[in-house]
This record gives sequence, C-alpha cells and structure tokens, in this order.
Amino acid sequence: MNVIKLDHPLIQHKTSILRQKETTNKEFRENIEEITMLMCYEALRDLPLEDVEIETPICKTTQKMLKGKKLAIVPILRAGLGMVNGMLNLVPAAKVGHIGMYRDEETLQPHEYYCKLPNDIDERLIVVVDPMLATGGSAVDAITQIKSYGGKHIKFLCIIAAPEGIETLSKAHPDVEIICANVDEKLNENGYIVPGLGDAGDRIFGTK
Repeated sequence: MNVIKLDHPLIQHKTSILRQKETTNKEFRENIEEITMLMCYEALRDLPLEDVEIETPICKTTQKMLKGKKLAIVPILRAGLGMVNGMLNLVPAAKVGHIGMYRDEETLQPHEYYCKLPNDIDERLIVVVDPMLATGGSAVDAITQIKSYGGKHIKFLCIIAAPEGIETLSKAHPDVEIICANVDEKLNENGYIVPGLGDAGDRIFGTK
C-alpha cells in the first residue's frame, strides 16, 4: 500500500483537540486548517524545482523555484472545504476544484452531485482532500471522476483514516499516494471511524 503517515507531535496534539467532543466549531475549523498546513508541508516535499535567475539587493543569483504548473486542490464536499485554506496558505497559486458527494445512510454508498475541475487538471499535481477516510467509497469515486477528466498525478490527503478505507482506496487506485495523520481502529456498524471524531462536516459547519 502506498500510505504515508505523518505523526509529527504538533499534528498529533491538534488531532487530539479535534477528537474532543467539547471542542467548539470555531476551534475545530482552526485546528483542521492548521493540521492541513502542517501536513501540506510534508505532502508536497517532492514538488519539482527549476533554476531561476533573480536579483537580490546585492547581486544577481540563480535560485530554486517551483517548476511548471502549480498544484490543484480538490476537496470532497463538504467536509473537505475545511482543509482548503490550509493548503492555500502555503501554495496560494493553486487552483481549486470541487467534487460533491453525499453518503446514503442506509447503504453507506457515495453519490456524486457536483463536479467542477480546472481545465488544465491533466497538467497539475492533484491533491484530493477530505478530513476522514472511512469506507473509502467517496474517495474512490472522486478519484475515478478526476481520472476521467485526465488527472494523472494524484495524492489523497486526510487527517484520520480507517484501515477499511485505506484498503478500499489502495485496491481501487494503487497509483494514488495516501497521506494521513492517524490510522484509527475500525469502522462501526454505521460506517463511522472508531474512535474518530464524529461527523467532520457537522463539526466544521455547526450542523446536525
């Protein structure tokens, strides 16, 4: 499996804040953004660079800058929206696509209702973001959709993953790197991650 776990102490500390049921919506949103920014730093370690001539106040010099097209961030709606600003704080030139999914509460299967991607998606590194990788169904369908539009170089970034979701996504898209901060115990009978943090979308947006 192509899985990278980022267990930096700051990420672990902030994730524990997310898990606490008494954490407010404001605190939850802030910590989601901060965790994403910390993860983004490591997740984009392999971005290509090129030599560029610049001029400092002292002299001309050749230095490194990002090469070619910047990345595309694709949140899976709606919880994935909470991770976008954390990515944009580090890569403000990135383009942002959106894929809307909802989960059938009885079958636990994902259903797509919206997809809007940058026109040059095939030329960009694509980072699909969703705080939770539970059953893996939404991630699999979102990445399948992105590939149908020509997307090739894709990473999936989440904060908490279930073993079942990792296995499902890895089998469906073995070429996609999965980057997570925590691998939890399991899914319960309702498809929620245990111990998890509840419904990330509800906690981000203050809905029930």
